[in-house]
Amino acid sequence: MLHVRNQRAPLPEVRATKAVPPPTVTDGQARVNARDPFFDNAKYLAIVLVAIGHAWTPLRDDSRTAAALYNFVYAFHMPAFILVAGYFSRNFTGRPDQLKRLVSGVLVPYLIFGVAYVLFKRWGTDDPDHPFALLDPYYLTWFLIALFVWRITAPLWHIVRWPMPIALTVAALASFAPSLGNDLNIQRVLQFLPFFVLGMRLRPEHFELVRRREVRLLALPVFLCALVTAYWSVPRMDSAWFYRSAAAQDLGFEWWAGVVMSLALFGCGLLLTVCFLSWVPARHRWFTALGAGTIYGYLLHGFVAKASRWWEWYDVAWVHTPAGRIGVTLIGAAVVTLLCTAPVRRVFRFMVEPRMDWAFRAAGRGGSADGGSGRAGRSSNDAGGNRRPIKAG
Repeated sequence: MLHVRNQRAPLPEVRATKAVPPPTVTDGQARVNARDPFFDNAKYLAIVLVAIGHAWTPLRDDSRTAAALYNFVYAFHMPAFILVAGYFSRNFTGRPDQLKRLVSGVLVPYLIFGVAYVLFKRWGTDDPDHPFALLDPYYLTWFLIALFVWRITAPLWHIVRWPMPIALTVAALASFAPSLGNDLNIQRVLQFLPFFVLGMRLRPEHFELVRRREVRLLALPVFLCALVTAYWSVPRMDSAWFYRSAAAQDLGFEWWAGVVMSLALFGCGLLLTVCFLSWVPARHRWFTALGAGTIYGYLLHGFVAKASRWWEWYDVAWVHTPAGRIGVTLIGAAVVTLLCTAPVRRVFRFMVEPRMDWAFRAAGRGGSADGGSGRAGRSSNDAGGNRRPIKAG
């Protein structure tokens, strides 16, 4: 007699179903999804500080408080901006697509805005003979030529054994070398270099460390001490040190003062940058999307800043009252915020991110001419990728 109790029951028939394809993600969507809100927030807040600092410039002479706040902000706002720029340049190796973005996103805007600012000065100051000097960056266009030099030398900083000591040495040597001259604003290029190199050496884990709660708490007394020191320094220190645009001898000091101030300002700028970044939100905020347009705010707000001096907006007596200074601060922040918005970016994209496909040869095998974006003029402000989100703190 046969026993069938261990016989497996037949499986039910499986009906064939059509496979559902995964949702299509466009290249533009992938780029948006890859953005880290922490860095967009940091860039937006840094550019607001830049604009506020420029708005405070004419207020320093009649207000020690305004001068102290000016020194405080100038101690770290550009170091923070440059450090983040270095972080996004850490993957720059000189590939053809990277070089094309560097030319179209940095060098060409430098030329465009160099001409635009000179023409604006000729018109705004009734000075039709004001010269255009290719090697003498006008006003805030120095940052573009500096970024070009820093980024084009990025591969070098990847291969040297001691990048930070070398960068600090270069900055210190430049600080007492007036013979370097003013071409390409080379003093600023070299004296701000350590912040860029340091940014290249950082990894996402370092920013996660900065975002820890204990770092934020420690930042509060550091900021307070910095504000007190800034107030104390107003009658005792030349604020030109913060610009890094001249050698010590040009400022009337001995050569060794350049070395001391170069290292001291680096340490001070780095400490305050860490404190600043510790308070940058890691989640999306109402201003996060504006972080993608900070280069627009930077380059365009200079026209407003210059016009306010040339056309004597600061001659109004109310501006130099406490309420007026607060008003100037709010206006400066509002103007640069407006200039970072999407409508403004669409209008001025031809100047800030010009399409340059026509200027370059088509890509050969082994890579896209424009890094896969189909556009050589993509913002170099995001070069290096923004792939790994920082954990919210």
